[in-house]
Amino acid sequence: MAAIVSTVAYLGLEARAVEVQVQLIPGLPAFNLVGLADKAVGESRERVRGAIAGMGLALPPKRIAVNLSPADLPKEGSHFDLPVALALLAAMGVIDAEMLADYVVVGELGLDARITASPGVLLAALHASQIGKGLICPASQGAEAAWAGSVDVIAAPDLLALINHFKGHGLLRAPEPGTVDAAAPGPDLAQVRGQETAKRALEIAAAGGHNLLLCGPPGSGKSLMAACLPGILPPLDAAEALEVSMVQSVAGTLTGGRLTRTRPFRAPHHSASMAALTGGGVHPALGFALMHCRLQWGSSNCTRAINHSMWES
Repeated sequence: MAAIVSTVAYLGLEARAVEVQVQLIPGLPAFNLVGLADKAVGESRERVRGAIAGMGLALPPKRIAVNLSPADLPKEGSHFDLPVALALLAAMGVIDAEMLADYVVVGELGLDARITASPGVLLAALHASQIGKGLICPASQGAEAAWAGSVDVIAAPDLLALINHFKGHGLLRAPEPGTVDAAAPGPDLAQVRGQETAKRALEIAAAGGHNLLLCGPPGSGKSLMAACLPGILPPLDAAEALEVSMVQSVAGTLTGGRLTRTRPFRAPHHSASMAALTGGGVHPALGFALMHCRLQWGSSNCTRAINHSMWES
């Protein structure tokens, strides 16, 4: 019988549900992983093998078949290590598979069985909240996952501590949400001399939430005026900050689970290509201009899961 563990695959700012299915089949010992996995996912076989050996356990002398379902969905990233390891331990009878049925699992494994950080934990937490499940993630990203609201988060430092938690030998404490950083000061529009027409246009765009196009010769102050725009906008509210943090989580730059009230600003070089600005590729990725930036003025449905009382406190 196959052991099944839930995880996610990231497509841009969307988390897609993925099932990790592991079955032990009689035959010559082998460790096969299928399901349209990239190089990082394929290498998880050695990390999982090393992590289980680091706990003093040996893999059974059978064919280990790992399937990432749905098979036609591309799988990228090292966060599949932990779900593969837990599904394998469940198939071996080390841990009860029914206990894992109510959780979405993400995390990278070290050869010493440590669970290390991986990008996109906040998206996985929001996905788990939407489908009514808990989340198992690295201990270093527990504060980030706790911002998803009422989701049950288990943040484990290593694989052994996670197994002991489910066996009741040493319960892991629920993580607290990270801090909210105050808005950082930036260029002040009041210090700009001249450019009255441009300043008036900035004020109208900020008040109405309009797009703005600045044109002019080099050195006329376009970049300076654009850098002043976040300073006349109100601080990010809870939903907006969570949306910005989702982009930072996918980019792997959200450290310590700290959300910020500072509106992001990017200044790409004029020689940046269209692909570098907007992103793209075979598997769509964020571009330079979208990194750390809000993608829209309104709040998306997924941002409603944030615990507003934690934000206000």
